[in-house]
Amino acid sequence: MKVAFATSDFIHIDGHFGSAKQMALYEVDDKGYETLEPLVFGGNLNQDAPKQDKLEKLHAKVEALLDCTIVYVLEIGGPAAGRLINKKVTPMKSKSPEDKITDLLDRLVETLKGSPPPWLRKALQKTSESDLEAVLEEV
Repeated sequence: MKVAFATSDFIHIDGHFGSAKQMALYEVDDKGYETLEPLVFGGNLNQDAPKQDKLEKLHAKVEALLDCTIVYVLEIGGPAAGRLINKKVTPMKSKSPEDKITDLLDRLVETLKGSPPPWLRKALQKTSESDLEAVLEEV
């Protein structure tokens, strides 16, 4: 599954979803994780940006994350979380801006090796369904 992290330094989960200028991306499974090309967002993403600009940037950001299963952020507003959930992308909040991406990835790999909690099993169904759809398209 693909997992994204809102980050300012590619070390910590310290970004607010709406104003994050970059997202670290990883492919994760029960064997480990692999770093992917990060997503970079331009323009004025701050709270003081005009409302229409923020809506357009939010839409573009959600669209860029559609192939992710989980998006980890420090903070996320209700409308943004709702848009992700409607697209079957699970938003998750970190506990602190000091939380490290690699620590969370290590815990996620260990969780996948065992019995994932219900929310993660549900999120993983999206990945399985899209894999099945890809196979069916090839046939």
